[in-house]
Parts: sequence; C-alpha cells; structure tokens
Amino acid sequence: MTGKGSVNHNSRKFHAKNTDPERSPLNVAYCSENIRDVYHELFDEAVARYNAKQTRSDRRIDDYYEKIRSGRQEKPFYEIILQIGNKDDMGAETENGHLAAKILDEYMRGFRQRNPTLRVFSAHLHMDEATPHLHIDFVPYTTGSGRGPDTRVSLKKALAALGFRGGTRSETECSQWAASEKEQLAAVMRQHGVEWEKKGTHEKHLSVLDYEKKERMKEVAELEGRRKELQSENASFQEVGERLQKRLAGLEKEIHSVQGGMEKSRNAAEKARKQAERYQKRMDELAPMVEEMERLAVRFSSDPEQLLPEIGALETGKAYREKKAKPLVQKIVEVLRSVYGAYLDVSRKLDRLQRSYNQTVGESESLARRFHEIRMKNLELQEAAEGFECLQKILGREEVRGMVQMEKQREQAAEERKRAEKRKPDRKAR
Repeated sequence: MTGKGSVNHNSRKFHAKNTDPERSPLNVAYCSENIRDVYHELFDEAVARYNAKQTRSDRRIDDYYEKIRSGRQEKPFYEIILQIGNKDDMGAETENGHLAAKILDEYMRGFRQRNPTLRVFSAHLHMDEATPHLHIDFVPYTTGSGRGPDTRVSLKKALAALGFRGGTRSETECSQWAASEKEQLAAVMRQHGVEWEKKGTHEKHLSVLDYEKKERMKEVAELEGRRKELQSENASFQEVGERLQKRLAGLEKEIHSVQGGMEKSRNAAEKARKQAERYQKRMDELAPMVEEMERLAVRFSSDPEQLLPEIGALETGKAYREKKAKPLVQKIVEVLRSVYGAYLDVSRKLDRLQRSYNQTVGESESLARRFHEIRMKNLELQEAAEGFECLQKILGREEVRGMVQMEKQREQAAEERKRAEKRKPDRKAR
C-alpha cells in the first residue's frame, strides 16, 4: 500500500497509541536522512544551471524543496508500506512474525539496486506494532529534462526510466511498478517457504487508486440495490396508504351524500308537514259544512214536508212538483254531493300526505343511522391509519412490509382454498 508518509513516526521520534515502546529496540532503521539535505544533493546543481539561464528574477527558484512542497504537480516524497499476513497469522511476537521480518529485511536490501531513480532517504522495519511491516520513503527524480531544471522531481518519469510505461488508467506506471515489487517480495517469500495467497483484496496490476475505485463501485452497487429495496418498500407503503386514503375519500363522499340526503329528507318532511297543516286547516273549515249537511240530511229525511212550501189554492200538484219540490230537492242533492266530494278529496290527500310524511321521516331516520355508521367507520379507518404509522415507526418499514406481504399471501391462500372447495362439487357432479 502507499501512504502520505510520516518520517517522524517511522523513526519513532514520537509513539502512536498502537505501538509498544518496550519492543521499539527491535525495530530496524536502514536509513534516516533529512529530506532537505537529499534535495540539496539531488537538485542544487540543476537548479543553479536553470537559474543561470533566467533573465527574469520571478522565474528563478530560490528553494526547490519549498517549490515542490507548495505546488500541486508533485509530492516532495512518496512512501510505500509492505506487510506480510496480519496479526493473526504473522503476529510480531510469534515465530511467523520473525520470519516475516526476515523476508522484509531481504526485500529491503535489494530495493535500492532495483530502483536507482527512487532516492530512498528513510526506511524502517517496525516490530513494535501488531504485525511486522516496512516503511520506505523516497524522492523520485529524472535527469535530462527539457522543462525546468534538467534534474527534477517526477514519479512518472522516474518509473518510466525503470522500464514502466503506462498505457491505460488501470495500467499506469505506478500500478505496473507496484505489481513488479509485489512479485519481488513474493519471490523472497517463496525462498522461505511462504506462498502468496491472493485473496483478491489487492489484485495484480491494480494500483491503490484503482482498487479504491473498484471498492467504491461495489459500495455504490450495494447502495443501489438497497435503494431499489427501499423504493419497493416505499411503494408497498404508498400502496397501503393510497388504499386507506381511497377508502377514507370514499367514506367522506358517502358521508356528504348521506348528509345531502338527510337534508333533502328534512326539507321534504318539513314541506309535507306544512302541506298537512294546510289540509288540516281545510278539513277544519269543511267540518262545519259537513255537520250542516248532516243536519240538512236529517231534516230532509225525517220531515220532508217541512222543507217544502205549501201548495197554492190554484196550483196543481204537477206544477207544484215541477216548479217547487223538484228544484229544491235537486239543489239539496247538489250541495250534498259538492260538500261530500270536497270532503272525500281533502281526506284522500291528507291520507296520502300523511303516508308520505311518515315515509320521509322513516327515510330520514334510516339516513341518520347510516350516517352514524359511516362516521364510526371513518373514525375506525383514521385510527387504523394512525396505528399503521405508529407500527411502522416502532417495528420499522421492512418489518411492517414483511407482515403486510405475509397477510396478503395468507389471504390469497385462503381464497385459493375457497375456490378449490367450490370446484370439488362440480367434479363430483361430472
């Protein structure tokens, strides 16, 4: 692996929490030079040649180390960290741990010869942590440059001089060089009977950056899968919520309809009541006339002679009957028929209105009962919706979704059983 590098930590000028100072004397320091001294050694002559060619003072380089440190193109130095196994199979205080230290030591002694353009100024083998590991800090440089000082810092050019030339993003100079160094370490391991178990955590020819990108892609894929699951769960919850909302909306609509029907029934009942009052008033007005009619009928039936005038001295019976008796009787009959007909008409209308009134009152009471039932059902659904939200908060969306799915499956199974039971009699009949 590669790191930012901490020379003071590597040389144990301070101890981190994961180190054991009592085992620090077992550490091996191959070199520990001041990086500024290394920069003077590598670049002072080239910087002097560069400055001598400059006619403008703002292009001169006063301190090459500070220029690189404050710039963005190159790092002042690079560090690699190498480790064999882990604390479980290569613990620093075990026999295998000492074997790992021996392998790393042999690897380090050939590092400079293999990498002459990587100026190592700090290298330490640590035995005071959980697993033996090696820190190598170096300054990569190139010579014969046509831009800037002829000798300058350049990781790309330094590795290219060693024969590593990148072609793609995954096959860069750095990734090729790292793969080559791993093979060098694996070769030393094999000499000591240790095989490189490639678990896929660091693939061959895969730089740290590419590896991290690959891991991020895996994480993104996992998150995408989780996002789809959450979307599916959310869709299920939305479906349940929408069904509840539809049922509530349907009940609200029915409530408004029942309320409208109740209002119409009340209006119809009030109208019928007023009409009945008018007919009753008319009946009250006709009652004396009926009574008078009855009295006339009694008088006429009991003593008809009293109703008829006396026959004149010279008047014949036929003339009396045609001119006096017959018209009087016809008049009485007409009055009786008129009064009786009016009475019967009002009586029938009153009866019809009374039945209509009673029916309207009954419908109004039925609508009132239905309104009460719907209102109670609405309250139950609202409580169910609130309970659903509360259950979701307590158990979590995923658990509630599972319960909903189980209930759906149970209902489907029950429906299948019912359909199967219905089909059995048909088969027997055939």
